Amino acid sequence: MTRENDASAAEQPGTPTADGILADAVRASAPGAAGNPLVARIAAGEAPREVFTVLALEQRLIIDSDRRSFHHLARRAEADPPVAAYFGALADGESAALDALRGLADACGPAADAVRDHEPRAGCQAYPSYVARLALGAEPADVVIALHGGFAAWGGYCATVAHALRTRYAFPDAACAFFDLFAGPGTELAGLARAAVGHGLATSRVTPRLAHRYGRLLQAYEAMFWAALAE
Repeated sequence: MTRENDASAAEQPGTPTADGILADAVRASAPGAAGNPLVARIAAGEAPREVFTVLALEQRLIIDSDRRSFHHLARRAEADPPVAAYFGALADGESAALDALRGLADACGPAADAVRDHEPRAGCQAYPSYVARLALGAEPADVVIALHGGFAAWGGYCATVAHALRTRYAFPDAACAFFDLFAGPGTELAGLARAAVGHGLATSRVTPRLAHRYGRLLQAYEAMFWAALAE
């Protein structure tokens, strides 16, 4: 077969591509028609301010767990540099998120003993627990797909909450920094995801069926997080 024929075969319809797989993951993880009731209440200024205190307390635990999970995934993917780079960037992002979260915690003002004595809500901690499970045994390239699918919805929620904190709740910019961090387009991370999945396809380490299953469960746990906050 000539080189020209090789290229033509590689571009045949139906051949999985990193862009196609990631786009499918985003579509599959898009919020349903019911949306997110708590975020809708926040957008309208109808949620109690206590919600943000609980969110800050729960996110401290989530960030610590996810950062450990992403470091572990990066180590597991050391032989696959594009995949390891993606998880390294996620781990660095969690460190930045923890710094940004301090502004929200300061604005909410939980006392030191409230932080120390806070009992995590099971619904809030289901998502990072599942990420930890994936970090232990799932193929890292498949985890890239699963996580990427949900980031668009999460970013949309964060953009809505950041706007509401300023316009409905009169929070200072420092208190919005955590949400601002995730509300951007995430172009650099998307590029890293594309490279990681492309590498996974080239090395036959991507199983879209499993990746989408992981993504579906992650989105269910994401919904549990917001529902638990609303309790």
